Amino acid sequence: MLTAGLGIWAAITIAVAGPVTSPEYLPVQVAQAEGYFAQEKLDVALKVERSEGEAARTLASGKADLAATSIDTAYGQGHVAGEPPLLLFGLTAAPPVAIVVSPSHRASIRSLADLRGQPVGLPGAGTPEHAMLTSVLSHAGIRIQQVPVHSHGLLRLAGALEQGQVAAAVLGDPWVTRLAGEGSGVLVDLRTRAGARRWLGAETVHAAVFVRPGSKLSERELTAVARALLRAVARLSEASPEAVGAALPASVKGSPEDFATRLQGARGSWLPRGRVTEEMLKVSVEQARERAPLPETVKLPLLRWYPLLLTEPLRKAQSPAGP
Repeated sequence: MLTAGLGIWAAITIAVAGPVTSPEYLPVQVAQAEGYFAQEKLDVALKVERSEGEAARTLASGKADLAATSIDTAYGQGHVAGEPPLLLFGLTAAPPVAIVVSPSHRASIRSLADLRGQPVGLPGAGTPEHAMLTSVLSHAGIRIQQVPVHSHGLLRLAGALEQGQVAAAVLGDPWVTRLAGEGSGVLVDLRTRAGARRWLGAETVHAAVFVRPGSKLSERELTAVARALLRAVARLSEASPEAVGAALPASVKGSPEDFATRLQGARGSWLPRGRVTEEMLKVSVEQARERAPLPETVKLPLLRWYPLLLTEPLRKAQSPAGP
């Protein structure tokens, strides 16, 4: 705890999944850069990790109080002796990515069924892009084993798509917007909540802010975190990319042009008011289990999922009267 004037400041470490430019986790970066956490008397330190898995493991190890990461990794790697983390604030319905078809394959690939036997490129195995390809295909009745998957690394993937080395690729912005403008076709678009619902078959949550099991943070402190995140999402939704980017570190923005495209592409993916329902969580965990089995030691509910949702801090954060 730090003192500031007559107030007590709560010291909180948040592990944030990388890469650092990931748009899913921009609300956390904006809340820090714009001073929203500080205005809530929170002394927040962001610990940016290289991947979603690393952020979850940092939470499990006790090196962070909260983690902004994916459903898959939160429950797969963020548990403490089988006790799962608690979901405080939903960020996105799905990663803001799309399945883009190579210009040379647009005539032959018009549906997901046409991907059977065709090479599909990914930035890497185990990435959010890989997870979404698996779930989108599954919802369409196609097994991932029926589609040859090739990892190219993000920088080489766009070139492989343009040159026809892969028939399609799963990418985020700025590549989706750029390639679509150069002749590639967008087959599946998960960059909006409506798109995610269509292609995944339900209302879902992918990225969220989780609280470590057994956390000593008070409800008042968690309410303050939620209030800062609500302000950050509103800022990201309403302000111009230039205004948003002005406060952010250069490492988070990347080039101004790319940042504007990433922000525009992600605006439709954030969950309204950070709210996640029991059904959304249940469906999302079921889809995560289909992608990769969760450890048997993780204690997940059979029927009611509300014990894994910290709804009261978010409810109070949205109240005009505050906590």
